[in-house]
Formats: sequence, structure tokens, C-alpha cells
Amino acid sequence: MADKQLQDLEQKIDQLIELCKELNRENQALKAENAGWLAERQDLIDKNELARSKVEAMINRLRTME
Repeated sequence: MADKQLQDLEQKIDQLIELCKELNRENQALKAENAGWLAERQDLIDKNELARSKVEAMINRLRTME
């Protein structure tokens, strides 16, 4: 009976090891995806700020024409 319990325990440990490996791979993929989203977010923030500056400059030029 002890051999059976030991085999069951070994099998469960092997399953846990595989699960940990799978979760680590998934975690790395999610970190990479998150880094991409953060870079895209920063790019959009920069573009938004540039557009805002240009619009403000246009508004100021229009005001000086009045």
C-alpha cells in the first residue's frame, strides 16, 4: 500500500511541476503582452499631447486673426 501511495504522490508532484511550468510560460507571455500594451499606451499619450499642442496653437493663431 505504501508503494501505491508513493506512486500517487509522485504523480501529483509531477502534475504540479507541469502546472508550474505552464503557469510560468503563461505568465511570461502575459508580461510580454502587457509590455506591448504599455508601449502602445505611451505612444498614444504622446500622439494625443502632440495633437493637443497643435490644436491649441491653431486656436491661438485664429484668435490673433480676429
